[in-house]
Amino acid sequence: MVKEVLRFLAIQPGQVFLDMTFGGGGHTKAILEDCSDVTVLALDRDPIAFSLAQQLAKQHIDRVQPLLGRFSELETLLSELQIRPGSVDAVLLDAGCSSMQMDRPERGFLLSKDGPLDMRMDADRYPDMPCAADVVNALDQQALASVLTAYGEERHARKIASAIVEARSIYPITRTQQLASIVAGAFPASALHARLDRLQRPSHVATKTFQAIRMFVNNELNELLAGLRAAQACLKPGGRLCVLTFHSLEDRLVKRFLHGLDLDSPPRRSLHQKVRRGLGDREEGDGDEEGKTGGKVNAHWVPLQRGVVTPQGQDVAENPRGRSAKLRAALRQ
Repeated sequence: MVKEVLRFLAIQPGQVFLDMTFGGGGHTKAILEDCSDVTVLALDRDPIAFSLAQQLAKQHIDRVQPLLGRFSELETLLSELQIRPGSVDAVLLDAGCSSMQMDRPERGFLLSKDGPLDMRMDADRYPDMPCAADVVNALDQQALASVLTAYGEERHARKIASAIVEARSIYPITRTQQLASIVAGAFPASALHARLDRLQRPSHVATKTFQAIRMFVNNELNELLAGLRAAQACLKPGGRLCVLTFHSLEDRLVKRFLHGLDLDSPPRRSLHQKVRRGLGDREEGDGDEEGKTGGKVNAHWVPLQRGVVTPQGQDVAENPRGRSAKLRAALRQ
């Protein structure tokens, strides 16, 4: 949804733009093409993405400033560059995994390609940081089930956790397809691709397990919240924020933050959602909560559109992995 992002950010010549998830640089490159006279702060926690940002900086002298770090480290990074709070004109936060990470089996994010069970977005920056293999081999069964429930919204978390614990008692779990096979083995063969995603396409039974472990390893929800708070601090009044999320856990957090709702309280659901949830549909977010706020936002944000923007047919055709994306945009007050 590059066109939508460019439209909502509405970057003007001479402005400062912060790309909080540089990744492969797609959004930053589009912004530089659209408005060459702009200063870009390109942040990413992944050393490979940082290297790509450094290469782009050589092509755009004094226009691109690469930053290596997490969302929670952004305040320090900006301070080191003497960029004061309230001085940035536009921010883009693109949550989740980048295609660059997913396409490299050695990073261990993808269940369909075999590789070491790693999943660390920071790669080797923090040697003491546990990887996915550490998680599945060290956590007890109850803790594993809790991770799968909290971060994957997995209904069969106990069954999967039990299978993992049983398998690791025989041999350590160190490979992506090894873990995928263990999860699949906890279900009948007919259930392997029986699940449907939100677009009603077959989904591997281990998909939610991989999502949950990845989010746990990288502390993604806490980092997302830190990123939203950092964006709020660095944007000037009238500055614009665009946030792209890819599943309900992320989008729910972003929505509640922008609406000034208590992030620690349970989401309020419509009767329709309660019925769906009671029937076992865990894919729904808390979409009706937006309506229950009466259109109110907190003192810091004004929405630039009602609800979310989702990909259209052409967007999905050009980037199938972005089919579940949700875009929210807001103006800093």
